[in-house]
Amino acid sequence: REGAAAFAPPRREPHGRRPPVACLTAHRLDPCATMPTDVDTIIDKLKSCAVIKDNDVIPERDVEWLCKQARAIMVDEDNVQPVAMPVTIVGDIHGQFFDLIELFNVCGQVPDTNYVFMGDFVDRGYYSVETFLLLLALKVRYRTRITLIRGNHESRQITQVYGFYDECLRKYGSTNVWRLCTETFDYLCLAAVIGDQFLCVHGGLSPTLDTLEQIRELQRVQEPPHEGPMCDLMWSDPDDIHGWGISARGAGYVFGGDIVQQFLHTNDLRKVARSHQLVMEGHKWMFDERLVTVWSAPNYCYRCGNVASALELEGPNEIHFQTFEAAPPKFRQVPDFSMRSPDYFL
Repeated sequence: REGAAAFAPPRREPHGRRPPVACLTAHRLDPCATMPTDVDTIIDKLKSCAVIKDNDVIPERDVEWLCKQARAIMVDEDNVQPVAMPVTIVGDIHGQFFDLIELFNVCGQVPDTNYVFMGDFVDRGYYSVETFLLLLALKVRYRTRITLIRGNHESRQITQVYGFYDECLRKYGSTNVWRLCTETFDYLCLAAVIGDQFLCVHGGLSPTLDTLEQIRELQRVQEPPHEGPMCDLMWSDPDDIHGWGISARGAGYVFGGDIVQQFLHTNDLRKVARSHQLVMEGHKWMFDERLVTVWSAPNYCYRCGNVASALELEGPNEIHFQTFEAAPPKFRQVPDFSMRSPDYFL
């Protein structure tokens, strides 16, 4: 189980709506900064799958530049980022890069389509590095067209267990790229509100968060704590219960429809969209369609046989699901694990 409680709690940071001044200064976007390569070139290399087919990688210096540019953009975004319609909402990807490409083919390319990605970009899949770098590059190139929310796997602790750390080490020969990416995780949004009506969050609600303003006041630039409101947003799950319950995950809580209804009423919202749980049909409504789980990793872990979906919001009353299957075998590639299969694929 992916229980965060199994790990030692990280050092807590003081609360505050914005990152410390030092962080703001260190990661301001520098228009004069040396660009190792054009961001469009990085996007093209990734989307064409050239780096994978050639058994190559995006150079480390380019990754460093990309991460710094992305942090400089995201540091000015709110914990609860406002997003306008129309927009497409995407659930877990989990390093399934070729399926991310399939999602763009089905739902539309950035910047023609606006996106909110609800986290868990990395771990378990074969190509977490390429998946996260493509999303970062799109964020740098089209900053207002794509919103990235942090999931429970965007964590130093979790990625050392479920694959991203090992993948970075295998592809680059050091942990530098892993360190650059995990530092960037700290700047991802905690939630998004679409059209002042739909809350997007990776996991769920928290018993210590009654309002959006309380989420906005959290200090997000840190490793997620093993408990508390920030942890709950990434780890909690809905369940057919009344009130709150203990989660079998070892982190976060389970919550019932009454909790969702009260949160929506208090914050003048209509619905909650979240991910975090595998849904064989790609999406699942709960609580009289007040909450929906969206899952966007088809054939999860390359063996679950599920379909995936993305939620398209054209307007307040125009909700559609785009369901898609895994990319055809002729369009994908499997890494060479001839020496040893990683434990997270066993």
